[in-house]
Amino acid sequence: MILSIILRTAEGLSDREGDPSAFRGCGVPRLPRRCRSEPRCRLMALLRWQRFAGVPHRGMMAAPPDQHGSAMLSYRHAFHAGNFADVLKHAVYVTVLRYVTIKAKPLYVLDTHAGAGVYDLGSPEAAKTREHRAGIERVLAAPGSWPDLLAPYLELVRAFNPPGRLAVYPGSPALARAILRPQDRLELVELHPTDHAALAARFARAERARVVRADGLAHLVARMPPPERRGVVLLDPSYEIKTDYEAVARAIAKAHRRFATGTYLLWYPVIERTRVEALLAALRATGIRAQYRIELCLLPDSPGRGMTGSGLVAINPPWMLPAMVEAGLPWLKQRLSAEGPCEAGWLVPE
Repeated sequence: MILSIILRTAEGLSDREGDPSAFRGCGVPRLPRRCRSEPRCRLMALLRWQRFAGVPHRGMMAAPPDQHGSAMLSYRHAFHAGNFADVLKHAVYVTVLRYVTIKAKPLYVLDTHAGAGVYDLGSPEAAKTREHRAGIERVLAAPGSWPDLLAPYLELVRAFNPPGRLAVYPGSPALARAILRPQDRLELVELHPTDHAALAARFARAERARVVRADGLAHLVARMPPPERRGVVLLDPSYEIKTDYEAVARAIAKAHRRFATGTYLLWYPVIERTRVEALLAALRATGIRAQYRIELCLLPDSPGRGMTGSGLVAINPPWMLPAMVEAGLPWLKQRLSAEGPCEAGWLVPE
């Protein structure tokens, strides 16, 4: 009965036998009458209704495009904050920001997929997955001294928490804000309405920090070059839409043509190795020099396992980053008990 109602709604029919007029103008996609009896078309109708009604579906958008012109996606980083991928990504991000702020000249930092800013590790979302326990919690509890790659980042995470407790995880906006100086400028982009609202509230009184609700990749291209002529860009898309792999390479190529001296940090998940290799090939094909790749996988590559690892491509990295990564990555691999690929090296040399 429920399925019948859904299908009738998706086909644009009302309870007035065969009269679709009641649904005209409401945005529900309709199917041609000639195919309404075919199973394949009826399945298409169900999927179309899911999109219209905002029902999440794996690999699909959870709602129609909003007023900002982009599809609203279901990804929320609150479920994954502080996981192993965050540890590597944010350790590198903090290392880069600390280095580029040594010079007194103003700096522009753009975070294209900023999330909510800070995450409560006691929230229902974090409690559902508990990914932070195998990530930041395990790394913070390591005995002895931390490698130079991780020490400044871990000290910042500690500073956000009560002594001896891990209650919150600072995302990339909070980490950047803690490092940047009064002369620097921070721009945070987030499209998801819930995370954008949380981010905007958190940074409402922050000086020289701007929160924008927009498509991160389009905003990146539009903002290049920054007036400061010095900049760091963090790109951290969710890759919910498979075309993100191609789109991110195109956006970086366009941004680099406008601002070739900036430092770009691109995060990517390892879910399907073929998609990772295609992304790396697309980045090589841009002709951009000085691309340094870092990757750490908890598990060997295997289809159907979900995200087994993650990586970063740093374009125009600070000169000391490769040595710090090559010294710290083996320590991190051991601490996380990672069994998959772990490597660092030049994707494209300088």
